[in-house]
Amino acid sequence: TLLPRIRLLTDMADPAALRDLPAPVPPLRRRLELTGLVSKLLDAQPDLAPRAALFDLADSLATLMDEMQDEGVSPDQIAALDVSDESGHWQRALSFLNIVQRYFEQGEEAPDTIAFRRYALEERLKRWQETPPEHPVILAGSTGSRGGTHRLMCAVSRLPQGALVLPGYDFDMPGPVWGGLTDALSGEDHPQFRFARLLHELALDPVTLPHWHDQPAPSATRNRLVSLALRPAPVTDQWRSEGVHLPELTEATEKLTLVEANSKREEAMAIALRLRQAAEEGTTAALITPDRMLTRQVTAALDRWDIVPDDSAGIPLQLTPPGRFLRQVAALFQRDLTAESLLSLLKHPLTHSGSERNTHLRATRELELHIRKKSWPFPQPELIEAWGEAEGFPDWAHWVAETFCQPPLHGTQALSDWLMIHVERAEAIASGPAKGDSELWKEGAGRKARQVVAELEGEASHGTDLDARDYADLFGAILAKGELRDRDAPHPHILIWGTLEARVMGAELLILGGLNEGSWPEIPGADPWLNRRMRHKAGLLLPERRIGLAAHDFQQAVAADEVWITRALKSDDAETVPARWVNRLMNLMNGLPAKQGPDALKAMQARGRHWLALARQVEAPIK
Repeated sequence: TLLPRIRLLTDMADPAALRDLPAPVPPLRRRLELTGLVSKLLDAQPDLAPRAALFDLADSLATLMDEMQDEGVSPDQIAALDVSDESGHWQRALSFLNIVQRYFEQGEEAPDTIAFRRYALEERLKRWQETPPEHPVILAGSTGSRGGTHRLMCAVSRLPQGALVLPGYDFDMPGPVWGGLTDALSGEDHPQFRFARLLHELALDPVTLPHWHDQPAPSATRNRLVSLALRPAPVTDQWRSEGVHLPELTEATEKLTLVEANSKREEAMAIALRLRQAAEEGTTAALITPDRMLTRQVTAALDRWDIVPDDSAGIPLQLTPPGRFLRQVAALFQRDLTAESLLSLLKHPLTHSGSERNTHLRATRELELHIRKKSWPFPQPELIEAWGEAEGFPDWAHWVAETFCQPPLHGTQALSDWLMIHVERAEAIASGPAKGDSELWKEGAGRKARQVVAELEGEASHGTDLDARDYADLFGAILAKGELRDRDAPHPHILIWGTLEARVMGAELLILGGLNEGSWPEIPGADPWLNRRMRHKAGLLLPERRIGLAAHDFQQAVAADEVWITRALKSDDAETVPARWVNRLMNLMNGLPAKQGPDALKAMQARGRHWLALARQVEAPIK
C-alpha cells in the first residue's frame, strides 16, 4: 500500500489476535452491574456508606477498576498493601473492592473495554517481540501518562524502524533538572515528568534529544522564560542564577496579553470581544479552557453578534431540552405533584408539542393564575378538572389531571419497568391530549436522547431493582455522560477547545481562559478507596498526574505565536488564586528588573485592561 496505516492509541489491537479474545462488555452494562453489586452490599451492610452515595460509589469503583486494568495492578496487589495505620477505612474499602474481584480474572467474565484494550496490547507486544516489523512505526503526540501507553511507547522505541514524536518537549531545561525528575511523589506535577521517566527507562539523554523538524518556534525567548518559571519547586533558586542570562523580556512577551477581570462575566465578555475582532479580520482564534461554565458564558456573549463558535465539547445532553424534560418527568415518580413542578413542566417547550401549542400555552397561563389565586401547593386532579370545565378547557384539564396528577410510586421495580413507564409518561406529556406526533425525539438533541434511552433499554436486564429516587439519579447520571454538538453551522474561524483537543491543533490566536486554581488546574477529586501513599505503593496513578498534564497543556499552548492569559479575580464573590503557572511567571518577571521583567508584565496587563474597558462599555446600561 502507498498510504500509511494511521491508528489511534486506543485501537492498537492486531486484527488476527482479536479472534482469540472475547468481545468486550459495553461500559453501560458494566456500570449497571456494579450499581447492582454496590446496592446489594449497602443493603447487607448499611453502615458502610449512605444510600445516597450509591451511584457515586459505583462510578468511582468503575474508574478505579479501569485504572487498575490499564496499569496492570491486580486486586491481590491492592489487598497486600501495608495499612496498619489506617485499618478502619481500609476494611470498608476492601468490602467494596472484594465484590469486583471476579472482573479481573480472565476467563471468568467477559472483559470490559479497558481490560480488552490491555489484552489486545499485550498480544501486539508479544507478536512484536517474536517478529519485529521491518517497516517504520511512528507513535506521535502522546506523553505516556497511562501505563498501557507508556509500555507501547517503550516497545515502539525498540523496533528496528520505530520512532517516538514527543509533543511539547522542553529543550531549554538543563540536564541536572531532568535528572531530578525521577520520583513521582515529588515530580509528578511537573509538565516534563512523564518524558523524564520515559527517557530514563530508555537510557536516553534528554539534553541531546533531536528536534523533529527545523522549523523555529514562534518565540524561542518566551519558551526559555516559561521553562525557567516552571522549574520544580526544589530548584527554583535557579531563577536567580539563570534569570540573568535571559534576553530582554519585552520582546519575549510582546504578543502575550494578561487579562485579569473582576468577575467571570467580565472575563467572558472580554474574550468574546477579542473573538469577535478575530472573526471580522478572518483570523483563526481558539479559546482553550477546561471550565465549561466559562465557555457557555463566552458562547452566550458571542450570540449577540450572531457568532456561533465551533465548540469541540458541545452541550451536555442533560442540559438540552429533551434532557431537562426527561429528568423532570423522572422526578414526578418520587413525590406528590407540587404546583411548582407542574407549572415548570407545563411550560417546557417540548410539553404538548404534538399540536395546538398555542391553546396549551393559553390554558397553562390561565391555570397558573388560578393556582396562584387559590394557593394550591399540591394541585389535585378533581380541582383541575373542575377548573377546566368552568374555563372552557375540559379536554386539556382532563389530560393534565390524568397525565401529571399521578401518585408517587413506592417500592422497587426492575430497571426495564422503570424505563417503560418513564418513556410512556414522557411521550404522553410531550404529545398532548390529541396524542399527536411530538417534538421529543426530533432534531439532534431528541435523536441523541432517543439513542441513549435505547442503549439503556438494551442493557436494562443487567441492572438491579431500584426505587423511584435511585432510578431518577441513575437516569440523570447516564444522561450526563452524553454530549451533543451544536446543530447550527459554527463559525469556521472561532473555536472552543478543551485542553485535550488543543494538544493536537493550533490557531493564530490562542486564549487560555479560566487560569485559576481549581479551574485550570482542576482540583483532583476525592478518592474514597486509596490515599496518595497507597496509590504510589500499588503502582497506580497519583492525583498530581492530572496537574502535571494540565501544566504540560499550558506550557505547550503558551508557546504559540499570539496568546492571551485570562482569569477572574473573583468567582461567586470569593477571591480566586491565580493558577500556579501564572503565579510563577509573574513572580519570575517581577524579580528580573534588569531584564525589564516588571515593565514587560505591566505591558501585558495594560493590553488586558484595554479589552476589559471595552467589555465594561458593552455591559454599561444605556442612559
